Amino acid sequence: MKNGKARPYSAQQIAAQAAAVEVAVQRAVRQALIEHKQSGDPVVICEGDQVRWIPAEEIEIPELPDHS
Repeated sequence: MKNGKARPYSAQQIAAQAAAVEVAVQRAVRQALIEHKQSGDPVVICEGDQVRWIPAEEIEIPELPDHS
């Protein structure tokens, strides 16, 4: 931001940034699940208003979608 003015972004730029953030989050979550499974540590998930512990041996590692 220069001189207190925000830089205007086009809708396409905003969509591209949002898509890049989504891919980064998916990769980070997948990596965290892999690390928990390998170390034997459970993960916690929320389903509606319920909190559940998923044992390491039941953790499913999602495939990453093709973003090409």
